[in-house]
Amino acid sequence: MRVIVGLGNPGFEYAATRHNVGQRVVAQAASEWSISLHPNGFTQQGTGRVHGHPVALALPLTFMNVSGAAVEECMTAHDVQARDVIVVHDDLDLPIGCLRIRPGGGTGGHKGLRSIVMALGTETFARLKIGIGRPAPDVDPADFVLAPFAPAELENLQPVMTRAVEGLVCFVLHGVQEAMNRCNRRMPA
Repeated sequence: MRVIVGLGNPGFEYAATRHNVGQRVVAQAASEWSISLHPNGFTQQGTGRVHGHPVALALPLTFMNVSGAAVEECMTAHDVQARDVIVVHDDLDLPIGCLRIRPGGGTGGHKGLRSIVMALGTETFARLKIGIGRPAPDVDPADFVLAPFAPAELENLQPVMTRAVEGLVCFVLHGVQEAMNRCNRRMPA
């Protein structure tokens, strides 16, 4: 089984923010794959199949900075290892229009990833990074990630989210290396 976790903050006031793009991607996957998500402990989650392969989708109900407890609980519930998990999250270092899949690595200052690494005791879970761009020099990055996307940014966001869901399908069917090979490129301008 593969476990796919979309990071974000709970609550309506955060739903459209840049920080919640990971949750938006996983919610889109749930819709496309006809998987219903229901509250279960620290997450909203559901299980189903993607082209015959079992998958669990999860959206933490915890705040971003304490996502580790939700991911750990979900992994325990589904009896999976870190190598079977992919975390979908926002990335300030990638422009809008980019996504990157990685087999593991550091946190890059992302507090949600830091919480997961601390809870799991490993960095060896896959990540699907969704570019949200960098703020202007006079804008605090914390304020930037908690702000909604501008209308022009939203035009670029939907194709990236669609590609991200396609990348998740590839991860479920073929693993992280093949997903990286197919998905790690910039969208055409």
